[in-house]
Formats: sequence, C-alpha cells, structure tokens
Amino acid sequence: MIKNYVAFDLETTGLNVEKDSIIEIGALKVIDGKVTERFIEFVKPPMPIPRHISEITGITNEMVSNAREIQDVIRDFVVFCEDFILVGHNILFDYKFTKRYATLHGLTFEKRGIDTLRIARKVHKEMESKSLGNLCEHYKIENQAAHRAYHDALATAKIYHMLAHEYEKDFQELFKPEVLQYKVPKTQPCTTKQVEYYKMLCQYHRIPLEENIKQLTRSEMSKKIDVIISNYGMMRFDENR
Repeated sequence: MIKNYVAFDLETTGLNVEKDSIIEIGALKVIDGKVTERFIEFVKPPMPIPRHISEITGITNEMVSNAREIQDVIRDFVVFCEDFILVGHNILFDYKFTKRYATLHGLTFEKRGIDTLRIARKVHKEMESKSLGNLCEHYKIENQAAHRAYHDALATAKIYHMLAHEYEKDFQELFKPEVLQYKVPKTQPCTTKQVEYYKMLCQYHRIPLEENIKQLTRSEMSKKIDVIISNYGMMRFDENR
C-alpha cells in the first residue's frame, strides 16, 4: 500500500470540465500512513452556483462570495500536492478540473494516481453501486459531511486503506499508481471587446470592477457578462442616468 499520498476531492458547479467551475477543494496529505497536512478552501466561481448543486453540497453563493479566485487557490493547491501520488474516487473527474485550471494559469500538474472507484469496480462486483456513499456504508465509515470536498477526500483515504488491506495482496496491479491522462483543450483569452463591454456594463449598473479580469478565458468572460445581464439587464442608451 502506498503510504505517502494526497487524497483529494472537488466540488464544482457542474460536470462539464470546460464550462463549469471549481467551488471547493479539499485534500489531506498522508505521510507514512498518517495525516500531516490538510487543504480546505472555497473558490469564488465566475458564475452563480446552480440551485441543485447547492442542494447537493450545501454550498451557497453567500459561502463563496468572499472566497479567493481560482488562480490563487489552484496555485496553493499545486504547491500543496508537491510530487505526491494522488488518491481519489473517480479521480479523473477531479484531476481534469484541477489540471485545466492549473494549465490555464501557467502551472504544471502532471500526476500519477490511484482511483478507489476503479478498484471497487473490480473487487466489489456484487455491489450495485460503487459510489463513495455506498462504499462508506459497506465499510462502516462515517462521513460527517458527504458532498463536501475535505470530508469526501478523508472518506476516500479511509476506503483506500480498507481496500488495500483486504484486496491488495490478490490484486496488486489495481493498487499501482497510474499516469493520469488528460490533455487540456486550448483555451482562448478573453478579447479586448469583451473586457471593454464588461467594464461598460459594470459602470452602467454601478457594479464594482473585479481584479484580474484579463486573466479570464473567453468563455469565462462571456459567463460573467451573461450573469450581469441576467441580474441587472442590458444597457439602455436612451435613458438619462
């Protein structure tokens, strides 16, 4: 069993890695089988959190309103991970989001990892669902806050230990770290026209300008503009303001 690793989990605004955003990162660093460091932080997304996501995670727009933006949080998380093996449940989902934002902000995130979902699918074929919740129930692991990033990461680490203790001897290949494969699609930076229109909208509606807007992608800037128009309306140049 790997004794030095980082178990991690994300909460996001949705399932589409190219359109949705990270709203929480939770991780724990394990050295010689003991938790030595923790990473728990909200992320301020460029769009409102959908209602169904808030219902699942318990994370509201108010909770992330004063959080740091992704470029700052992802930088600290990459440093936190160092060169450790990653452990996750359905790890590619979380890895894709992390690598996308790391790459977008000029950071390298090439990792090897172990997927507890992949292991469970091989050794627990009798289970109808190999979800994190079902595995916690199977192994009598209490997850105090399911669908919150750190608690799910902690539950994943515990499940990894249980699986390794029970099955690694007979399924050694399943427990070997593999290179995590994901090629981040090329993204286009926001255009000058988008930035100027965004500034005009903010000025028109008397909304404070956010910092570092030029670091946003074209897609992210479009979302910000759409949110303003949805909440405040279009500019009407026939009004006396």
